[in-house]
Amino acid sequence: MTARGRRREPAWTELPDEALLDRRISRLGLRIEGTPIEAGLDRLSRGLERAGIRFRPHVWLSTDWFSPHGVPGFAVPFYLAHPRLVALERRQMLEVEGGGRTACMKLLRHETGHALDNAYRLHWRKSWRQRFGPASRPYRATYVPSPGSRRFVHHLDDYYAQSHPVEDFAETFAVWLARPGRWRSEYAGWPALRKLEYVDEVMSEIRDLPPVVRSRDRVDAVGTLKMTLREYYQRKKAHYGEEDRSVYDHELQRLFCTGGSRKLASTFLRERRAALRREVSRWTGQRAFAIDEVLGGMILRCRELDLRLAMPERESAQAAAVIVTLHTTRIQRIRHREYFR
Repeated sequence: MTARGRRREPAWTELPDEALLDRRISRLGLRIEGTPIEAGLDRLSRGLERAGIRFRPHVWLSTDWFSPHGVPGFAVPFYLAHPRLVALERRQMLEVEGGGRTACMKLLRHETGHALDNAYRLHWRKSWRQRFGPASRPYRATYVPSPGSRRFVHHLDDYYAQSHPVEDFAETFAVWLARPGRWRSEYAGWPALRKLEYVDEVMSEIRDLPPVVRSRDRVDAVGTLKMTLREYYQRKKAHYGEEDRSVYDHELQRLFCTGGSRKLASTFLRERRAALRREVSRWTGQRAFAIDEVLGGMILRCRELDLRLAMPERESAQAAAVIVTLHTTRIQRIRHREYFR
């Protein structure tokens, strides 16, 4: 401790990225106490108290946001426990999931919905299945959301409630918790309102009851993660990457042409890369890294096929954004890890 009582920063915070990447996650000495995560959990607890809910999930640091099947708690990604790791995550993945106060609270409420579902085994109920569908339904590797659908609430990006019944419940619970007294008017006339009313009924029933499941398991807790930060990011990037770059050829060959002296399509896309990434992210809510991977693959294929502009740059940019959107949506991955189910 310093003379003023502040905790001394660990030595790894001063390392350059290349050296830091070789540190094992388990050796970073991370904890929730004293971090913005703790402040968010305090706000979450106050929200649950206002809603009259007795249940509180247990929370631990791990590799991602997830609530393991049958566990009345959830994990928060370790990088949120220190600003140096937040900066590294942003440089590696181009964004930080849950990095801002609003985004963090949305995810905390969402994961609490999963934990509460596990704690009271709500998905075992016939009435739950009638509203949301069977929790046993297999997760799809990809899903194509319907942005105009009113059968689902809007909470997290990617229209995530549409991905699976348990995500539908968690998103509906999060909206119910975040908007007390407002969700009825905000979703008036939507079929999703019936789901919100169901959550309201169930919460009234269980709010004073102790959990049925009381496991304190902490799956892949940060202290057990022997992988280095470099290995972590290699796995994470591979998860969002596209292996076969030739899948872009058909659309690229229709948009661009071969031969001539016009501007190289690869140069054009590289110059527009950041703007296209922002535009597609705004349209779709997709992860920035996943979008950038598609753009990188398109640039590579344009270079290999020696493609050049066939239209003015403005029209080419608009068409390229559509192609990026189509392919990013096609390879969209469910964020939660396989053992969540």
